[in-house]
Amino acid sequence: MDEFASKIEALEHLWMRSWVQRDRNQMKALAARDFIFLLGSRSPAILDRASWLEAATTRFRCSGYRFDEVYVRRHGPTAVFATRMTLDATMGDHEWSGETWLMDLWQKSKVRRKWRIVERTLSRPDTDEKMPDAIRSMQLWR
Repeated sequence: MDEFASKIEALEHLWMRSWVQRDRNQMKALAARDFIFLLGSRSPAILDRASWLEAATTRFRCSGYRFDEVYVRRHGPTAVFATRMTLDATMGDHEWSGETWLMDLWQKSKVRRKWRIVERTLSRPDTDEKMPDAIRSMQLWR
């Protein structure tokens, strides 16, 4: 793995550990102002940055994760990170663990020249009908 791919993978682990530890400040520092979380499913749902930070530290809890083979690709000031991931998580009282496909988009800021996550897309191979509504219920702008 080259140095750039290692850097992005290290940021991914920092992001995931922050979620596991419910470290809102660390996630906020890593997330771009226009960050969105997209649940890719039969009925997709999104969270903006504020909604994600609130959900990830309260109702949408991650207790563990494991990346499979990692794919990193750079496009100038943008990087794509993709992997199959095993996730141990709950949504309120609902178990939400298992295999997911993860794709994150990172962008290097122009002023401070730091990498920030702009978009996270999680898609699951199953068709859990409860998840889109559960994600929508966390949208702060509703």
